[in-house]
Amino acid sequence: MVERWRSLLSCYSGIALALDRELHAEHGITMSDFEVLDRLAENSHPSGMEGCTEAGMRIQEIGEHIHLSQSALSRTVARLEKSGLVERVLCEFDRRGVFVALTKNGRACHTAAARTRLEVLREHLAG
Repeated sequence: MVERWRSLLSCYSGIALALDRELHAEHGITMSDFEVLDRLAENSHPSGMEGCTEAGMRIQEIGEHIHLSQSALSRTVARLEKSGLVERVLCEFDRRGVFVALTKNGRACHTAAARTRLEVLREHLAG
């Protein structure tokens, strides 16, 4: 059982390293950056959400889907915001509610990076 666990870890590590390398080389983002963009693309609330002007997810919601600590997630979102790929949006309905939303550039980056992810996964998991 320990050998199967080690084999699984080895497989994951190899794919994660290749994916991180390709995402950085092709799109200038890390695997963690991509995971945040991917979750936003998949799970953003519809525009016009009750009292909120933009589509997005709360940081806590993103954290429920990815394996980063709260501080690592906050740093990742800050880095993506600085790069212009996401923006923080206040919810007019609930002033305490801060949402993270993809920008137009963020959506374009995600679309391109999703193709890169599929290429890497096909290369490592085919057959």
